[in-house]
Amino acid sequence: MRTDIDKGANLAILELKGPILDANVWSESIQTLSKDSAIKGVLLVVDSPGGALSPSVELYEEIKRLNQKKPIVAYAEGVMASGSYYASLGVHSIYANKGALVGSIGVIFEGLDASELMAKIGIKPQVLKAGAYKEVGTFTRQWAAHEKEELDNLIQRQYQMFVQDVCQERKIPCKNYKDYAEGRIFDASSALSLGLIDSIGTKSDAKKALVRIAGIKEGEESWRGKSKNFDDYLSQVSHSLSQIFANIILRSVP
Repeated sequence: MRTDIDKGANLAILELKGPILDANVWSESIQTLSKDSAIKGVLLVVDSPGGALSPSVELYEEIKRLNQKKPIVAYAEGVMASGSYYASLGVHSIYANKGALVGSIGVIFEGLDASELMAKIGIKPQVLKAGAYKEVGTFTRQWAAHEKEELDNLIQRQYQMFVQDVCQERKIPCKNYKDYAEGRIFDASSALSLGLIDSIGTKSDAKKALVRIAGIKEGEESWRGKSKNFDDYLSQVSHSLSQIFANIILRSVP
């Protein structure tokens, strides 16, 4: 993560943009902000369709810890969905552009069945395994019934974890999860009425709220920007290649 520092900065901008495939891309910046006593508040600018489950949860935990030290206001600039919504749950408050898309609270496991293609080109898999579920998610054949059941149980547990964290952080009833979860994605107005965000406005509105929450004077405002460079994108792409056939992912609708 490239860091551009303004001398005397007391607020910071942290951008969460693009697919979330590797939490390390952002973790370094979060740790830097946590240790910087001059920074009194952080604006988290989000425009991401989500990504893999583990790094999304990792970012949620790290952002939540940072918010306990200094206030964070998240701003949905375009898309704050699935993994990026999960990552944003632990902030002080969430603002959204009136044209933003928010939500997609759900979990999906994707895999391929390439058995017909392999048969056409004369490829036959040979497998030695120990454990009835060791080949779960294979792309060389259709999944067996017990494998599908195991994967479904796993996905349901991860889904419930996501929903529980939404309930806890947003203070909305878990019993009403079908209204705001189930993978549904909402416009900003609907997200506000459901309690998924706190306010609709511009980035400037979110920045003003952060200044107020951080308890600093408007005249003291100075910004330190955070943005991804080309090397960061290469790191994410490299990481994602190892998960291409099957992965538990959080993402918005196509």
